[in-house]
Amino acid sequence: MNETGGAQPLALFPLRTVLFPGGRLSLKVFEARYLDLVASCLRERRPFGVVCLLQGGEVRQVGGATTDTRFEPVGVLAHLADVDAIGTGLLQVHCDGGARFRWQAAHEGPDGLWLAQGITLLPPDPAILPDERFQATVLALHRAYDALAHRPQADLPPERHFDDAGWVANRWCELLPVPLNARQQLMALADPLQRLALVDEFLRGKQLI
Repeated sequence: MNETGGAQPLALFPLRTVLFPGGRLSLKVFEARYLDLVASCLRERRPFGVVCLLQGGEVRQVGGATTDTRFEPVGVLAHLADVDAIGTGLLQVHCDGGARFRWQAAHEGPDGLWLAQGITLLPPDPAILPDERFQATVLALHRAYDALAHRPQADLPPERHFDDAGWVANRWCELLPVPLNARQQLMALADPLQRLALVDEFLRGKQLI
């Protein structure tokens, strides 16, 4: 799988979280199927797909009965940034969020790894400046990131783009305590200004700005 999409299957990592483009994801990997996936992605320099779980568990049950697993049709490519062995059969993995994608069909392989076919990469957010109505939201994100930068456990994206409406909206979506399904819907929105407007409305409703 490459950044142009195509017919080649994309390995999926279903999680009860939503990865956003430009975001950062930390994983502790210990299952054999995902240890093999990380190794092959490192070797071939390719991403895997992170999709939000609707039903089923993140960890494969003994016996491999996963017929009840369901996940969202839109996910985000995860590009490996750092991989560290922190124990026998245990990896600490840091990923950067890339392009959004939509899959048409998926099946579970004999090793328990999900593979998706019919991958379509969705267009990236256009670069749009946040207009004046969102300045309080932008400044609040500045303050939040300044505070989080002093926390050792914070795993923030390495780049800062406070002049980009989509980037600001995505970073707030990662921080705000919103339900998982709402986070997924925000990620899948094609219009970054609409996404930022919904974030702004939430912050004002909670009197956070």
